[in-house]
Amino acid sequence: MSTDDAAPAPLEPAPVLHLRGPILLGPEQEIAEAWVADGRIHHRRPELGVGTEIREIDGMVVPGLADLHCHLGIGDGGGGTTLATARQQALTDRDTGVLLIRDAGSIIDTSPLQRHADLPRLIRCGRHLARTRRYLIGYADELEPAELPAAVTREAGRGDGWVKLVGDWIDRELGDLSPCWDGEDFAAAARAAHAAGARITTHTFDEETLPLALDAGFDCLEHATGLDDETIARVAGAGVPVVTTLVNVDEFESYASQGEAKFPAYAAHMRRLRAARFQRTRDAHDAGVRLLVGTDAGGVLGHGIIHDELDELSRAGLSGTAILDAAAWAPRAFLGVPGLEDGAPADLVVVPGDPRTDHRLLRTPRHVVLGGALVA
Repeated sequence: MSTDDAAPAPLEPAPVLHLRGPILLGPEQEIAEAWVADGRIHHRRPELGVGTEIREIDGMVVPGLADLHCHLGIGDGGGGTTLATARQQALTDRDTGVLLIRDAGSIIDTSPLQRHADLPRLIRCGRHLARTRRYLIGYADELEPAELPAAVTREAGRGDGWVKLVGDWIDRELGDLSPCWDGEDFAAAARAAHAAGARITTHTFDEETLPLALDAGFDCLEHATGLDDETIARVAGAGVPVVTTLVNVDEFESYASQGEAKFPAYAAHMRRLRAARFQRTRDAHDAGVRLLVGTDAGGVLGHGIIHDELDELSRAGLSGTAILDAAAWAPRAFLGVPGLEDGAPADLVVVPGDPRTDHRLLRTPRHVVLGGALVA
């Protein structure tokens, strides 16, 4: 696929920015001011040449937001897009303040976008791995258990240290959600990923899938709508993060309605999971489970919806500080991407007030700074 039509315009030369904060380094840590020069943030004024342009920036400064479950390159209603369309999706996300994306599976190769300095930092999972005829048509590499370890090894090489397995989906013979793999399949997939130097995550809606993934040593859980008291305790004890996708979970009613005539048990199950979504999220947070924000944008949902996901976390009962942690500090720590440490790349958002007291302030950024450049 040619990338010429997706090539970005070069970024404008960036002035030195004087951030007159406060600068939020973490939930309980802040400094009064900082500077941005040569694409990086400095906690002390750097040495500047005579006549250097300095732009004063007022407002609360937070790290660029992160979306840990995003699908660049999947179009509305499914199917792969052009690279130019995937670029536009990334720009839409960027302009909401999302400056770090973990792409949780794409139909096309989006790696060329990583060379675009005006796009969010992109960490890819490669393509979804799913059981034959147990996922959305055309999205995944569909395979049988004997093929799974080799497929995991292959996708570990194609991505950026992450592999995504579809752990459960509707079983049409059963008429309900069920795991797509047995315990040894999950374990073999985890062993293959770790042997290749990658981490592995799984899509999971169903309650029965969670113990299988935890027993196998999976590194992350996507959606995890089937959490109950027992598995919440296990997830918290293991330190495995859960990527929230509450906007998508709200869509479970439509999925239930679509399948109700043929699969009434499935429809009832999806409605139960949807009804419990806020209580499950709040209980997981209260138990110490690390929650990370994901939108599941791409395919069913459009891009640019990070703030809708933050609103859902608020409805689940999380404080502004907890929401900002799940959207900025915790994802960066989990992925090993710097925040606002001295000398880190200057990927940040400036907002008009303190989002720890009102997360909705993140919806109206004064500035979005990517690699030291004002991009939005």
